Amino acid sequence: MRILVVDDEVRLADGVRRGLEAEGMVVDVANDGETGLAMASDADYDAIVLDVMMPGMNGYRVCETLREDGNWTPVLFLTAKDGEWDEVEGLDTGGDDWLTKPFSYPVLVARLRAMVRRGTRGRPEILTAGDLRLDPAARQAYRGDTEIPLTARELAVLDFLLRHAGEVVTKQEVLANVWGGTFDGDTNIVEVYIGHLRAKVDRPFGRAAIGTVRGAGYRLDRNGG
Repeated sequence: MRILVVDDEVRLADGVRRGLEAEGMVVDVANDGETGLAMASDADYDAIVLDVMMPGMNGYRVCETLREDGNWTPVLFLTAKDGEWDEVEGLDTGGDDWLTKPFSYPVLVARLRAMVRRGTRGRPEILTAGDLRLDPAARQAYRGDTEIPLTARELAVLDFLLRHAGEVVTKQEVLANVWGGTFDGDTNIVEVYIGHLRAKVDRPFGRAAIGTVRGAGYRLDRNGG
């Protein structure tokens, strides 16, 4: 396997390189995001080990740029941050796995092998309902040719609704899929975000695609309203 390690901590990156080489892997190292992005764009790697917190271009931005350019090489994030929303951001920007420092080398190797076995993901399909469409890879939503600026959370809710267009989805299902099963806040947050989406993807275009099914949940019209 050919692996690219991108980490601004030189000693740690060198240690990862030596550890992976001991497992028979071919390893290249970059010590900043810009160099890592250039190397990942110019060569074919089986996987990328990418540090999150780097000066200049951080790991999230490196991964996001690769995905925008159509590069879907599996990415494993390394980070000293241990928060669920940091992990969510990493996965939402196109990452495939997540490992918190300090980590075990056998676990790192096992996760890299598992990512490579799963293979390179293709670009996610464009989700559509009539003239309403969402490009999950680019994280952009449109009505016809008009781009609709949405926050990351609004995009996630719209993504879930589009994947279940024509179906009734409950508030609990939206919470579980967008906020995660451990969410313990006010469930009315779903109504708030449904309201945000209606104000952005429906009303300005004279549509009513996102409907409320009384006592059951929400349904997005397959034809886009």
